[in-house]
Amino acid sequence: MHLLASPGLALPSWEPLPARTAARRVHVHNRWDAPIGYADALEWQRRLRDARVQSLRGDGPSLPDTLLLVQHPPVYTLGTASTLDNLRSDSVPFELHRTERGGEVTYHGPGQLVLYPILDLRAYRQDVHWYMRSLEEVALRTLGSLGLPGERVEGLTGAWVDGAKVCAIGVKLSRWVTMHGLALNVCPDLAHFGHIVPCGIADRPVTSVAELLGEDAADLREVQRLLLRHFGDVFSVEVVEASEGEEEVDSQVLIS
Repeated sequence: MHLLASPGLALPSWEPLPARTAARRVHVHNRWDAPIGYADALEWQRRLRDARVQSLRGDGPSLPDTLLLVQHPPVYTLGTASTLDNLRSDSVPFELHRTERGGEVTYHGPGQLVLYPILDLRAYRQDVHWYMRSLEEVALRTLGSLGLPGERVEGLTGAWVDGAKVCAIGVKLSRWVTMHGLALNVCPDLAHFGHIVPCGIADRPVTSVAELLGEDAADLREVQRLLLRHFGDVFSVEVVEASEGEEEVDSQVLIS
C-alpha cells in the first residue's frame, strides 16, 4: 500500500510507541541466506495470516506475531491496482505475479532483503499510516547504522538516499493483521529494475547499499542482523528465532 500525501501536506513523521511494561516477543523465521520462490513465500504469509486471524476470533490456538526474512529469485510483482503500463516491455525476463498488496510494480531478487511482518496491529497502534512510517523507520535506522543518510520523501513511501529509492514498502491488512512489508536493496542487480518503472515513479532512480558504499560494505549477514535489531527497537518487541516445532507447522510450502 503506497500511501501518497495530498499536495502541500508534509509527510507524517514517525511516533514511537509508549514504553511497554511487559516484554513482547515476535518470532522470526530467518531465511535470508537462500532465495525462496515468491509464490511459496506468499502462500506461507497467507497461511500465517489466516491462522492469526482465526486465533483472534477464538477459532484456534493463540499464536505469536511472526516475521519472515527472505530473499527471492528474480521476480516482478504487481499490486492490486497496478497497471501494465509500468512494464517497459511486453516480455519481461522474469516471472510476473499479481498480488494483494498496495502499490505499483516492483522487483525482488537476490541481494535484496525482504521482511514480511505478520502482526496484530491492535497490540501496537491501529493506524495504517503509523505502521507504514514504522516500516520506514526500520529501514532508515538500518541505513543509519551502515553510515548512510536515509530519508523520507514528501508524498512518497519508502526509504531514500540522495533522492534514490533504496527500500520499497507495500502492505496488506486483514482485520488489522498485516502481510507483505519492506524490501531493502543491499546488493541486487540494479539492471533488473530497468525492465519496469519501479513503484510507478519514472523520475527517481533506484539504488542499493552496494552502489552507495561499495560491495565490501554490502554484507547481507550484517544487514539482516541490523534489520531485525531495529525492527525490535521500533516495534518495542524482542525478536526471537522461531522454534523447530513452529517451523514444521509454518513452512510446509518451502522449497529447499
